[in-house]
Amino acid sequence: MTRTSRSFRMTATVAVAALGLLATACGSGGDSTDTASDGKPVTLNYWTWTLGAKSTVEAFNRTHKDIKVKFSEIPSGTEGYSKLANAVKAGNAPDVATIEYQMVPEFASQGNLIDLSEYAGETVKTKFPQSIQDLVTFGGKTWTVPYDAAPQMYYYRTDLFEKYGIEVPGTWDEFKTAAEKVKKKDKDVRLASMPKSDPALLAALAWQAGGKWFSIDGDAWKPGVDDAATNKVATYWDGLIKDDLVQTFTGWSPEETKARASGKTLSFLGASWSAGGMKTSMPDLSGKWAAAPMPNWGTAAGGNYGGTSYGVLKGSEHTEAATEFITWLTTNKAGVEARLADLESPSSALPANPEMREVAAAKFDTGYFNGQDIYQLASEQVDAIVPGWTWGPNQMDVYTAIQDETAKSGFTQGIRAGQEKAEKGITERGLELAK
Repeated sequence: MTRTSRSFRMTATVAVAALGLLATACGSGGDSTDTASDGKPVTLNYWTWTLGAKSTVEAFNRTHKDIKVKFSEIPSGTEGYSKLANAVKAGNAPDVATIEYQMVPEFASQGNLIDLSEYAGETVKTKFPQSIQDLVTFGGKTWTVPYDAAPQMYYYRTDLFEKYGIEVPGTWDEFKTAAEKVKKKDKDVRLASMPKSDPALLAALAWQAGGKWFSIDGDAWKPGVDDAATNKVATYWDGLIKDDLVQTFTGWSPEETKARASGKTLSFLGASWSAGGMKTSMPDLSGKWAAAPMPNWGTAAGGNYGGTSYGVLKGSEHTEAATEFITWLTTNKAGVEARLADLESPSSALPANPEMREVAAAKFDTGYFNGQDIYQLASEQVDAIVPGWTWGPNQMDVYTAIQDETAKSGFTQGIRAGQEKAEKGITERGLELAK
């Protein structure tokens, strides 16, 4: 479980110029004042949505006398990032927050992150593979510390696949055929659901298909949110929805979870981190789920569906202490074990630090998956992620545009709206748009 992948590489050196990070150290302010004048421990505020956060904070607080962490849960996705950005503007941001890889360029370029080079640069350089370093380091500056990789994975009900005579689909053509078979056998059951509210999933599927939503041309950004590969993916899912072959529940909504638990939805498109949430949301289905590689377009390939790092938000007065907490979370055996020890909200995140993968695997109870080695499968899928993907400098706005238009008109119109927002946002931020 120490395999790594070059597939996460970004054209970081060139992208830095386009981000404007070479010209100005955005968010580099925030001198650390980590020694409390009254002798009391430094208190850090930590915002995240990730599973296992509560047990992690409790373990840290038990073993550290000079630093205490207060944990607050925030929503995931665009809502959570809006909350973080607004908190920075209002001057009441937390010290530490979870930042997914797709949001690091945007948060850094907007000045929402403190430059951690002095505090964590060496850690990132020595503890993480170059491919992961490139996602959090721009212009020679380290902006966040990586935690996990998030390869796509396909989860399915073994008992219901057997009941309906369904083979695990290896390609998207086979997926459609299976969806048709399920609907024919039971008009109230569907093979899967494709949420219209999850642009991150659409991005991962486009990534798998060979799409490149952003690239760099010299010092200019070249958005390709509606490129040929992404259009293929959007057309495919619009077609399945039009033919009523899949559901469109909001991801991880009560309705979607109920459909899975009741057997109305037989499978779903997830990632390595999905396994932990299944134990919590569907505890009665232990032993009835299994995981497989994501169906592909004819050649083994995958996309990265999420993946998180930890950053220190602008305005924090405790950068050194915050970095100590982050370093413990990402590179310390006790930190990784603690994240998986929370029985109320277990995590199945795949550590980006290769040294920590065996630690995580040893703590994860595979009983829910009838003994299947989820971590081994996830590690294998990391190597299938298509290289060359670059995240944009206005990713949150692009996601919002896609989500809003998709809800009204479908995925094909959604990616067109995303393309328009990408072009407009790059120009509005004073960055150069490729001709």
